[in-house]
Amino acid sequence: MTSSPNRPGLSVAVLGALGLAYPFAVYFSLGRVPAGALVVAALALVAGRLYALRRAAAARALIPALLGVFALTAGLGLVESPMAVLAYPVLMSLGMAAAFGLSLRRDPCLVECFAMTTEPDPGPAARAYMRRVSLVWCLFLLGNAGLSVVTAALGDMAVWALYNGLVAYVLMAILFAVEYAVRRRVRAREALR
Repeated sequence: MTSSPNRPGLSVAVLGALGLAYPFAVYFSLGRVPAGALVVAALALVAGRLYALRRAAAARALIPALLGVFALTAGLGLVESPMAVLAYPVLMSLGMAAAFGLSLRRDPCLVECFAMTTEPDPGPAARAYMRRVSLVWCLFLLGNAGLSVVTAALGDMAVWALYNGLVAYVLMAILFAVEYAVRRRVRAREALR
């Protein structure tokens, strides 16, 4: 599989898998590995995402958000490394929520940027739908950040790792599946008109 400028492909999938593994790596290595090293791993994940997305259609919305996550993680890592390790999932959720939310201020919104890889010229109804989906993702990610904060505040690393490494991704998959089912219904309804 080759990557095109609008579809970063395999590198994004690998980075996503590494991001998924991050909470479990923290769980199994915290206390054995210096927190600063785990902060560097988080920063490497963000840097990898920045590099992989540099020419993607959604780069305009995602790169500023990822730069913010990088700067905040690095700054917190310099002040309080253990806190930065736990804050990374929170910062990623907040950064992505900001990307989805801010993309609503101009066209195309972030969901439309993603959709352009398969539907280059959506109609007005599709654009309106994609704007609503961007808002839903923004709100979901804000809620996810809040739950990530709660898991960090509990102080139980097993709960933190389970939520941030599994539950959050299951919830994202459910949201994606529900949105996909709704999108199919909307398209079918539009086709009947």
